[in-house]
Amino acid sequence: MAALKDIKRKITAVHKTKQITRAMNMVAASKFKAAQMRMENFRPYAVKFMEVLNSLALRVDAINHPLLAVREPKRIRVICMTSDRGLCGGFNNNLIKAAERFVREKLRDGQEVSVIPIGRKGRDFFRKKTKVLNARADVFGKFDMSLAVRISEDIIPPFISEEYDELYLLYNEFVNVAVQRPSVVRLFPLPSIGRAEEIEPGKRLDYIYEPSEGIILEKLLPMYMHVLIYRALLETFAGENGARMAAMDNATRNCEDLIQSLTLKYNQMRQSAITAELMDIVGGTEALAKG
Repeated sequence: MAALKDIKRKITAVHKTKQITRAMNMVAASKFKAAQMRMENFRPYAVKFMEVLNSLALRVDAINHPLLAVREPKRIRVICMTSDRGLCGGFNNNLIKAAERFVREKLRDGQEVSVIPIGRKGRDFFRKKTKVLNARADVFGKFDMSLAVRISEDIIPPFISEEYDELYLLYNEFVNVAVQRPSVVRLFPLPSIGRAEEIEPGKRLDYIYEPSEGIILEKLLPMYMHVLIYRALLETFAGENGARMAAMDNATRNCEDLIQSLTLKYNQMRQSAITAELMDIVGGTEALAKG
C-alpha cells in the first residue's frame, strides 16, 4: 500500500505541475500576441528608414562620418541579447552557443573581445567567461525606444573616441513561434550606408532636404542605431514569448502523458493488491472448510 500512496502522490504533483505549465502557456500567449504586433508594425518603419538613409548618404561624402570610420579591427565589442527569464526551451542556449563560437573565432584571430549583455541570462553566463561591459538585466518586462537610446549612448561615444574598432549585435531573429534564428549583424562601422547596390532600382528616390544633407545625415545615423537596436529588442521579446509558449505546451503534453502512465501503473498495482487479498480470502475459506 505504501507504493500505491507514493504513486498517487506523484500523480497529484504532476497534476499541479500541469496547472502551472498551462497557466504559463496562457500568459506567454497573451504577451506574445502583443509583442508580435509591435514587432510587425515596426519592421516596415525600419526598412523605410534604411532606404531614406541610404538615399541621403549617396548625396554626401558619408565616408567621412565618424560612425562610418573603418579601422583595423583589433578591439571588438559584441552586444548579446538574451531573455531575462528561462523556461523558454533552447531560446537562450542556442544564442549563447552562437555568441561563444563568434567570440572564440575573434579571439583566435588575435582580437580583443568584450561582451555587452542585454538580458539576465546572457549577463549571468558571460560575466564568468569573458570581459563584460555595460550589462543590462530585467529590461524586457516593459520597454520602449528609450531603452534603445540608452544602449546606443553606451556604444556610440566609445566608437567615436576609438576605444574599440568594430561592434556586432547577436540576437534571435523571429521567424515563427517554433523557430528563432541566431543572427549576427555588424553595427560599427555601419556596413551598408551609402552603397547604391543596397537600394532596389525602383526605390531610388530623390528628396529635397532642409537643412543640408550632411547635417541631416549626422542626425540620422545615431537614430539609425536606435532603430536597429530597438528592432532587435522587439524580435528578442517576441521570440522569447513564442519559445516559452512552445516549451510550456510541450511540458503540458508531457505532464498529461506522465499522468496517464502513472495512472495505468497505479491501477495495475491496485488490481494486483486486490487480487492478492482475494486469494488470501479464498485460501482462508478453503482452509476453514477443510478443517
